Amino acid sequence: MRYTVIGAGAMGYRLGVLLQEQAGLQVDFVDTWMPNIDKVHDQGGVYVSRDHENRHLVPVNIYTPEDYKGDPDVWIVMLKQMQLEGVLERCAPLFRDHQVVFSAMNGWGHFDKLLKYFPKERIYGGTAMIGTVLNGPGDVDFIGKSGAGSMHLCAMTEQTTDLERRMAEDFKAANLNPILTENFEGTCLAKIIFNSVVNTICTMYQITMGQFISYPGAKDMSRQLIDEAYDACERAGKQLIQTRQETLDEVDYVSRIGNPLHYPSMYQDMSKGRPTEVDYINGYLARLGREHDYVCRTQEFLTHGVHLAELAFRVHHEEQSDQG
Repeated sequence: MRYTVIGAGAMGYRLGVLLQEQAGLQVDFVDTWMPNIDKVHDQGGVYVSRDHENRHLVPVNIYTPEDYKGDPDVWIVMLKQMQLEGVLERCAPLFRDHQVVFSAMNGWGHFDKLLKYFPKERIYGGTAMIGTVLNGPGDVDFIGKSGAGSMHLCAMTEQTTDLERRMAEDFKAANLNPILTENFEGTCLAKIIFNSVVNTICTMYQITMGQFISYPGAKDMSRQLIDEAYDACERAGKQLIQTRQETLDEVDYVSRIGNPLHYPSMYQDMSKGRPTEVDYINGYLARLGREHDYVCRTQEFLTHGVHLAELAFRVHHEEQSDQG
């Protein structure tokens, strides 16, 4: 099948490059960040490293929505929640009735936007437990050894399709370790709960996942956030694909073994002066609890905490700039 990735950022590049390089598939990229597009055109591709080593140029095709003429079988949408609506509007003339869309974006909110352009039967969601860093325009760093991390893939209808199996085969060939599920919300919520722990705390304290999990109280902090999230989801009638203990174990394993050197994407956004997605992660879980007469006090506190960290980061860097 032919794939086109909307959003040539850290994870967009990772999925697209691996499908192209490892699985030998035709992959295009559509992006709206002109410094990124111009850099890729100027250098003839995207520079790819793994754990800060072996930096090499991978030729890729990248376009603006207005310049793209392709007709993929599968759109892979990997954007920030705040960008999605505007980018989809620009891409709308490209969407066709035979195409499907897959997204493993962080947080919750993107599927409502995708439903404006694709029927439920052509939407697939999932997770990507894979660390990647965008160093700058046309320069990406894959964190973790080849084959590190995993993905979940689920049809929005919760009925596994032949096309979904073909996507899973392609992801497997790309060394992305896909797992098929038949619980759409439960699958996507698993990543939100994971991110509500690791992304948020690492961002507030500006540390890697490995540094976080090395703190003796990391498991207690993780359990408190996980318990709140599960309590909210259970009150909302949402069945998750993992138990609380399995989620806690996953936080420990991914932080300690899988991606200990990784700064989560939320920190990457804050450190570059961009808004974070905390309102779509911790904030979403807090709102879900409130809607069902349950207050996620820690999730609410950390939502404010990340926004305060964003402010503090700007203040400190403005002070450094003034002093310089």
